[in-house]
Amino acid sequence: MIEASDAELVSRAIAADDRPAFGELVRRHQGLVRHLLCRMAAGDAALADDLAQEAFLRAYLALGSFRSEARFSTWLCRIAVNLFLADRRRPARPVPDPVPGARPAERGILAADVERAMARLEEPERAAISLSCVAGLSHSEIAEVMGLPLGTVKTHILRGRERLRPLLEAWKDTV
Repeated sequence: MIEASDAELVSRAIAADDRPAFGELVRRHQGLVRHLLCRMAAGDAALADDLAQEAFLRAYLALGSFRSEARFSTWLCRIAVNLFLADRRRPARPVPDPVPGARPAERGILAADVERAMARLEEPERAAISLSCVAGLSHSEIAEVMGLPLGTVKTHILRGRERLRPLLEAWKDTV
């Protein structure tokens, strides 16, 4: 059996309110969306889960407005990023330490250090780097998701990487 493309699943979900088709889209993209939001939320998995669920709900309700000019995953990431940014405009709440208590093995320590370093970036830098490294989007796709000019996206990524470099210097020979 040939697997349907995202575009075919979207068409089926719109035309016939095919919920299993949308369920397949969720299955395919939930890891990406959750991981992206978790990175943007500086490791706050509970917030990432809440925002991911809301992103999929909003995507389902807005499927009729999806234009196939972009990939479905790009459109979905834009919804997720917008939800994250809207959440950040609400009154501030403390960001949890990604590794409370005892530290796990070296791989876990690296992940915790990356989360801490990402938390120190400005939100646009963190979003651009997350969309690039986690979601695997091109700079032009990131510009579309974030609603920014391409040059601004490139600047956010460059500055973010420059700020991350000294924070993760201890790992340069490990990874």
